[in-house]
Amino acid sequence: MSSILNIALVGNPNSGKSSLFNVLTGLKQKVGNFPGVTVDKRTGSSSISNKLKANIIDLPGTYSLYPKRADEWVAYKVLLQQDATIKPDLVVLVTDASNLKRNLLFCSQIIDLKVPVVMALTMMDIAKSKGIKIDIAGLERELGVPIVAINPRKEKGIAELKKIIEFTSENFQQNHSRDFIDLQALAPEAINQVKAILPEAGNYTAIHYLINHEHFFLTQELNKKIEQTEVAYKFNHTRIQAEEILQRFARIKQAMQQTVVEDGPLKRSLFTEKLDNVLLHRFWGYLILLLVLFVFFQSIFWIASYPMDAIDWSFAKLTGWMGQVLPQGWLSDLMVNGVLAGIGGIVIFVPQIMIMFGLITLLEDSGYMARISFLTDRMMRKAGLNGKSIMPMISGFACAVPAIMSARNIENKKERLLTILVTPLMSCSARLPVYTILIALVIPSKNIFGFLSLHGLVMMALYVLGIVLALMMAWVTKWFIKSKEKSFFILELPVYRSPRWKNALTTMVEKARIFVVEAGKVIIVISLILWAMSSYGPSNKMQEASLKYDRLIEQQPQQAEALEAEKQAALLEHSYAGIVGKAIEPAIEPLGYDWKIGIALITSFAAREVFVGTMATLYSAGNTEENEATLKQKMAAARRADGTPVYTLAAGLSLLVFYVIALQCMSTLAIVKRETRSWKWPVIQFTSMTVLAYLLSWITYIIFN
Repeated sequence: MSSILNIALVGNPNSGKSSLFNVLTGLKQKVGNFPGVTVDKRTGSSSISNKLKANIIDLPGTYSLYPKRADEWVAYKVLLQQDATIKPDLVVLVTDASNLKRNLLFCSQIIDLKVPVVMALTMMDIAKSKGIKIDIAGLERELGVPIVAINPRKEKGIAELKKIIEFTSENFQQNHSRDFIDLQALAPEAINQVKAILPEAGNYTAIHYLINHEHFFLTQELNKKIEQTEVAYKFNHTRIQAEEILQRFARIKQAMQQTVVEDGPLKRSLFTEKLDNVLLHRFWGYLILLLVLFVFFQSIFWIASYPMDAIDWSFAKLTGWMGQVLPQGWLSDLMVNGVLAGIGGIVIFVPQIMIMFGLITLLEDSGYMARISFLTDRMMRKAGLNGKSIMPMISGFACAVPAIMSARNIENKKERLLTILVTPLMSCSARLPVYTILIALVIPSKNIFGFLSLHGLVMMALYVLGIVLALMMAWVTKWFIKSKEKSFFILELPVYRSPRWKNALTTMVEKARIFVVEAGKVIIVISLILWAMSSYGPSNKMQEASLKYDRLIEQQPQQAEALEAEKQAALLEHSYAGIVGKAIEPAIEPLGYDWKIGIALITSFAAREVFVGTMATLYSAGNTEENEATLKQKMAAARRADGTPVYTLAAGLSLLVFYVIALQCMSTLAIVKRETRSWKWPVIQFTSMTVLAYLLSWITYIIFN
């Protein structure tokens, strides 16, 4: 064994594996991706004893050693010693005592790999409530591995588990245990031939080489020999797997008869079953789901608003202080309006990310998250998604960044990619300032039927438009993304339990760190590019505009504040961003936009709410509450060269539709790039949404003009 023990944590989904990982590692965790796949790789360090340290690798939950999905292949390759980056010295097998028969299938397969194994038996309290009594010492004799009963939620049995891990790591003999079933009888000649080719392979390992050798790290010569063995002895994969599973369940039944006592068929109904009769009801279930999602959605806005306002206020104060302290010059401007603004644009998302994942973790811990996926699967599947897509899409109403990150729990790669691609169509909170000012500007303030606000109805219509387009786009896109991976929505409904705040806190810190470190790098770079484009332009034009307004300010000091705002607007017009705005004006004119709106479309790429700030600068309006009306008045009074108003009903609705659809958010593109590990999908996503936004905005303008 190595001086630092590498421990693989494995088990069925919902067996308590993640809870044990969090207890063993605390906050000493790292999250990345397994090489070649977008599957979470959670590792952490743990102290097993004073003299033994360990790296804990939390492998994705799986039901057997016959993988179907990407996450199952990850666990499979690690356990078969076919992952180049992870070589476990010992396996901790987390087993749900309340579903022992199903869990023992996977357990028996791991045991037959002849690796050091310690079984951690969880959920003994639930087993007891079901009337299940387990003879742990007898089960140890039947399986041939040490077993420890633990409760990671209450941190019980952890010390004993660590002692058994240390003892097993020091005393394991590779071939000390018998096969759980008679593996030799399945295909004796083929198995013996593989063992002759690979002397280190055991009976069960040999079977897996025969089935999946094409996916293993083998030389071309070894692959050829194993392939020849398959052909020579007519090794039938499907038959061998079926016979193996039948033998295992027969042996498991025998072992359980000796060691497990269960209540008869008249055992009392569990609280979980009674609650599911209501929460999964064909009518009340959906009504309760809508209520839960409404509270979830509102909580993100309500709870996150306070820290976000505090962060916004802090950065505003810090920006103002640095602007006064630092000497005037391009370097100071870069620090204040480039670097600091970019960091602020990253940090302000952190509260939403933390709260989003905190609430999701609480829903998962309680057992209700699985019910949400179950209830929505039918609708999602028609669009090419599945039930697990609903939470990222709903989360997108707050912010697409954490929503896209939360799509990691979707195992099917195609459905996960589709969810990532359409989630930005959900109207996030950053769009609200844009919606608010444009609706107030172009929609009459009146009530429908005497009590329904027209402003509110238009706002709701924008959110509904995003949802409908997301489902339509997913349905269309699914035909263009080819995938051999089949989607089986097989979902285990866990029992209801009280959520763990410590686990939620750990997840919140972990996800915030990932966003700040990974996505933040890209956001800073794009912020600096936007700063440079907005701050610089052809020197002669910029100097001319600057000198003109400096003279006016000197001549009319009483109008200094207004003239300074006009100066900034003129400098922005002559900057490279302004030049681009003028350049794209012919392209956006069919939508009813002028060059100033063009600049706002460019600058709001940093964040959609920047649209209002850009308009305030361009129309020389301040940022005080009193001047908000002034901004609306000046936008309403804006005229084109021919004297017609800029913000007509047609132009306003066209702009609203554009902001519903267009991917005007560099943070979202950065996180999509990180999650897909390629610029291909962010480029496709940005291009397709921009084209769709343009077409529908143009149609809207034509209809209402």
